[in-house]
Amino acid sequence: MARTAGIGLQSFERIQERHCFYVDKTTFIKEWWENEDEVTLITRPRRFGKTLNMSMVEQFFSVKYAGRGELFQGLSV
Repeated sequence: MARTAGIGLQSFERIQERHCFYVDKTTFIKEWWENEDEVTLITRPRRFGKTLNMSMVEQFFSVKYAGRGELFQGLSV
């Protein structure tokens, strides 16, 4: 099945549910967790995926999304 680009989508959940094209950045979660930094500053240019990455992190750690492992199925984390 061909995947479409989810232009304008900023919700990790919606991108996964709609099977949109997604560049897997879930290794960020593992690296961030293992570094044990007190503060993490994420600097990227506009429209570079900061909101989408934070949505991904929220849905990985949030109790609200407990039992939603299918969102991360087939990804690195």
